[in-house]
Amino acid sequence: MADQPADISLVVNGEAVSVPAVGSLLDVLREHLGLHSVKDGCSPQGQCGCCTVWVDGQPRVSCVTPVARVRGRSVTTIEGLADAEAWAVAFTEHGGSQCGFCTPGIIMRAAALDTTKQRSVDAVRQALLAHMCRCTGWQPIVESITSVDLGRTVSTIDVGLAERRATLEGGVPQHVGVAVALGRGGFADDTAPSDALVAVRGVDGNWVVGESLAEARESSGKVQGRRTTAPLAWPIDLPAGDWDRTLQTTWVEPAYLEPDASWCRPGGEPMSSHGNGGAFGAKQSGELGAVARRLADLHGRPVRVLSTREDVVRLGAKRPPLAAGVRSDGSGSVHVARTDGIVAAVHSVAPLVEVVEFDVPGPPTSAALRGAGWAELAVLLCSLADGPPFTAVTPQGARATAEIDGDGSVRVLVSCGAALDANVLRSYCIGAAHMALGWVASEGLSIDADGVPHDLTIRSFGVLRAVDTPNVEVEVEVCDGPPVNGSDAVFVAVATAAWHRTGWAARWPTAH
Repeated sequence: MADQPADISLVVNGEAVSVPAVGSLLDVLREHLGLHSVKDGCSPQGQCGCCTVWVDGQPRVSCVTPVARVRGRSVTTIEGLADAEAWAVAFTEHGGSQCGFCTPGIIMRAAALDTTKQRSVDAVRQALLAHMCRCTGWQPIVESITSVDLGRTVSTIDVGLAERRATLEGGVPQHVGVAVALGRGGFADDTAPSDALVAVRGVDGNWVVGESLAEARESSGKVQGRRTTAPLAWPIDLPAGDWDRTLQTTWVEPAYLEPDASWCRPGGEPMSSHGNGGAFGAKQSGELGAVARRLADLHGRPVRVLSTREDVVRLGAKRPPLAAGVRSDGSGSVHVARTDGIVAAVHSVAPLVEVVEFDVPGPPTSAALRGAGWAELAVLLCSLADGPPFTAVTPQGARATAEIDGDGSVRVLVSCGAALDANVLRSYCIGAAHMALGWVASEGLSIDADGVPHDLTIRSFGVLRAVDTPNVEVEVEVCDGPPVNGSDAVFVAVATAAWHRTGWAARWPTAH
């Protein structure tokens, strides 16, 4: 038997510790020291920034930092950051943290920008190139960083109202508050017992169980992330007909930051992967929970069940690609990848449109993703109206009007009942605008002829970076009606306005 590497000493949050000299710094912080603010969003791709900590006072992506390289050095996580509470208050009150998965790493990066000049808007956007956020659309994060008051450590938000609005916008119960910005939102894997076994998928698709994450990964033959130069393809042909507007879409990766996870005790109820957000419908909560329950009962011990970033891309649900043509009278035809519930989704906004489903090789699809099916048809019909500006109405009755100025700035007016919390609503609307801009212009996933995704790295999905995202101005129309989701209306209205700027290019993403 090979000799095991000796432990190494380092200082973590001011305390001397001894840890195994194997694996990454992220592995040591999460798995051995239980510091769950340090998140694993893409390990070991080093591309999402969720695991950012300080090493000797400088930001470092811990998932690609071998722990042996920090022997004798000082490591700081958000638990040891002196001004952590003040940063969390700023992010909470400016809407810079929604699910909160990316926030601790971003705060660690921001706190290293220690002068006013370094915290300018341009400098902050540059610093955020090391990070990924899917929820906020970047602007609330930039505002949080540039306006932080390090002397303010108590938030004044009404948590109940804020959480009601966040739940409406996100689609599942969601926490809001300082603890969320500090990484304590209740994500599935963060709450697992320390003595749990760990299960990951093997290369054959079966689950491999180990005493530790390192042991399970070693046995799994993990599929490593990759980025290819394979071109995008539009898998469905347009329906024949005389159309006033047509649109073809391709595969799009939801790109949520927390890979699906669950855990369960023997005979217990599994933890939902919707720990603090459902990724706008992209997370599928049932499968991993069922696996966790089965394995816990089998082994007689708690079991953590973890997806890797590559698992999410290869196996996670996508919005179904489609090809559609519509006429100005609201009639038309859409050809779409076969998906449960997609016909009803389309007919909720376009009852005169024929829906034909096709079997298309590729990842699984879901009608639960944000606006899947109905949003595409709503954009098509909205594009036939006079504009700009363009106005969209959702099946729930929310209304949003959007236009894009010559410099690319986006202006949105949204009406969705009582605001409950205007900052939370604004943050979700900015995030929806960001998602819409990327959906139209840049987001796509390369799938081969056998339906297998080629691009597995988080930077290959075409999500707009902070430096590429225009300013978004959101005005909330005062309304006393029952509150409903408003960001989906913004998603449709901004997508229509962005598409208009391309001259109604027939394929999305238009940049490919």
